[in-house]
Amino acid sequence: MEEHAPVQNPKLIARVARFCGHSGGAAIQIVGILLALAAVSIALLVHTLGVRFRRDLARLALEDRLDILDSARWKVAASDRLLRAAENAPEPPHDRPYLVISIEERHLWYKLGGAILFTTQVATGSGKTLDNEGDASAWKFDTPRGRLVVQSKEEEPVWVPPDWHYVEQSRKRGLGLARLEMGQTLTASDGSIIRVEGTDVVRALPDGRRDVLQATDGREIVVDGKLLVPPVGTTQRRYEGVLGSYRLNMGNGYAMHGTNQPQTVGRAVSHGCVRLRNEDIAKLYAMVEVGTPVYIY
Repeated sequence: MEEHAPVQNPKLIARVARFCGHSGGAAIQIVGILLALAAVSIALLVHTLGVRFRRDLARLALEDRLDILDSARWKVAASDRLLRAAENAPEPPHDRPYLVISIEERHLWYKLGGAILFTTQVATGSGKTLDNEGDASAWKFDTPRGRLVVQSKEEEPVWVPPDWHYVEQSRKRGLGLARLEMGQTLTASDGSIIRVEGTDVVRALPDGRRDVLQATDGREIVVDGKLLVPPVGTTQRRYEGVLGSYRLNMGNGYAMHGTNQPQTVGRAVSHGCVRLRNEDIAKLYAMVEVGTPVYIY
């Protein structure tokens, strides 16, 4: 960096000489000292500004790093979701309980380290495939392998049958399918009209009578030889008792729950969920906390 000599002001020098009572040479020395002090002050100011500038740059860099860290956190969260579906699950924790489910053995263990806190038989996915007519997609009824987690717990869960339930039931019973949408009506061969009123599917008869239709698992609404698919949100698409009294949700529609068919426990018969006898899911529900890891293999 180049250094510039200070500019001397003759009038200022004379004033200082008169004020101090010194000769011109002494005055010049005093002014030189003053100018040197001013230069030092300016240098200190520049240094201070430089320090602040570097500090601000460091702060901005830190904020950028924090943004990167936030981005990394999101990536870790995404990786965790992918990890749930991975078959090569990490080692179970040593300091807190976790669940292990064997699809082949159809067995569940609730463990802490090497200790077994609870164990029982379960039912797992059948592995069957159900084609969706008129669509290239299909439903595969497998229990997912890998690392999952207990995301939430429910008492007295209500099952909302997915579309595959109606496709499956219609084929078992040799029936067609009729889908009812909100705001739409279906006219039956006897002149009655099927529609949604509030949260109920009703049949309005030609004589003015109105019947609220009933639907349960295996006893769905049938109209003119077609199995009716009620809209989601209606009472007729909410089945109580099918899932037992408790459910531990693992995400993506998969759960551990009770059953109204206890004879199926120990078999590969479910549509992907893990079924337990009602007395077993009640015990597990009381023991397992939200956030508990679940390792399925």
